[in-house]
Amino acid sequence: MNTLVINSGSSSLKYQLFKMPVKSPISSGLVERIGIEGSYIKHTVFKGDEKFVTEKSAFIADHGEGLKQVLSLLTEGELAIIASPDDIHAVGHRVVHGGEHFSGATLITEEVKEKIKKLFSLAPLHNSVNLKCIEVAEETFQNAKQVAIFDTAFHQSIPQQAFRYAIPDRYYKEEGIRVYGFHGTSHKYVSEQAIQWLDKKDSKLISIHLGNGCSITAIKNGKSIDTSMGFGPLSGLVMGTRSGDIDPSVIFHLIEHAGYSLDQLSTLFNKQSGLLGVGGSSDMRDIRKLAASGDEHALLSLELYAYRIKKFIGAYAAVLNGIDAIIFTAGVGENDKDMREAVCTELEFLGIEMNRESNRQYNGGLMDISTDDSKVKILVIPTNEEFEIASQCYSLLQ
Repeated sequence: MNTLVINSGSSSLKYQLFKMPVKSPISSGLVERIGIEGSYIKHTVFKGDEKFVTEKSAFIADHGEGLKQVLSLLTEGELAIIASPDDIHAVGHRVVHGGEHFSGATLITEEVKEKIKKLFSLAPLHNSVNLKCIEVAEETFQNAKQVAIFDTAFHQSIPQQAFRYAIPDRYYKEEGIRVYGFHGTSHKYVSEQAIQWLDKKDSKLISIHLGNGCSITAIKNGKSIDTSMGFGPLSGLVMGTRSGDIDPSVIFHLIEHAGYSLDQLSTLFNKQSGLLGVGGSSDMRDIRKLAASGDEHALLSLELYAYRIKKFIGAYAAVLNGIDAIIFTAGVGENDKDMREAVCTELEFLGIEMNRESNRQYNGGLMDISTDDSKVKILVIPTNEEFEIASQCYSLLQ
């Protein structure tokens, strides 16, 4: 079953083409910095033991444009790996928010798309992008089954005392206001890899997904029991353009004393805050360059970013009553050795001790970067949301 997986983030689009149930993709790629200067595409085709890489640099205004370029790379030129769109049997889409409507892989219908659309307000940076990619894929691969995999599904195991807010009961029952959690596909995949590596099913893990969007999840015995993102993907950690946790009184103040509208507030906290708002860029690589030149705002944004992660590690250590391992994953988690070190510094009282040399030597794959004496393993595990999505599609359509 030729299965194309589309995983669209707020400023990126990852994709892989699998001949399921084989785990290794026959093609993969990444579109980065969508809507930001310096956009580019890296497209890889795997043939036997060889791989052929195509790179393109050009401004990509939105995800629809990015996906159309990806589709041309798959079907045109000497490295084309499908003769026509009809060669694709299934397209799996990562969709961020499923509310309480969806708890597993779902065939996409007009009704499903309407429900995704109704959840735009809960995931303003993502659900609209996800729907756009679905629509482009429907037009291009007209004979393929379109399947949605929701980021909220993994967190359905969170207990009521963790997913409920301390507001009147009717807001949950009538409006569905509760913690949903996100990045579930990533947290599920890396936690399963960690459990297998540890050879310990009754494990206590903290999974830290750091990309343009960031979240941290407490996982006990393979089940999510708490997570930093809540009703929407705005709360919790400092992110690329999102503020993370903020006192609601700030919102009341801006409405009452500065005349902010709801649209202005949504734009402020979702698109103008986080690393961008404090440090001047939503991209961690840009922030690192600014910090290296002594930019005080960039340096502060790095401190805020690491500090918030450490606070959650402490909280989740209490919730779990101990930790067997912490996991760094996703773009920043896998590639920014300085951020991993900043997070793990001065956590010895929790049994977290980093081997700094191992941390700096990391170059891919699952790796333990803790010291021999560390009571808690520090793991870097590349996430593979795409294969997880393809697996769920395959299971659904068999």
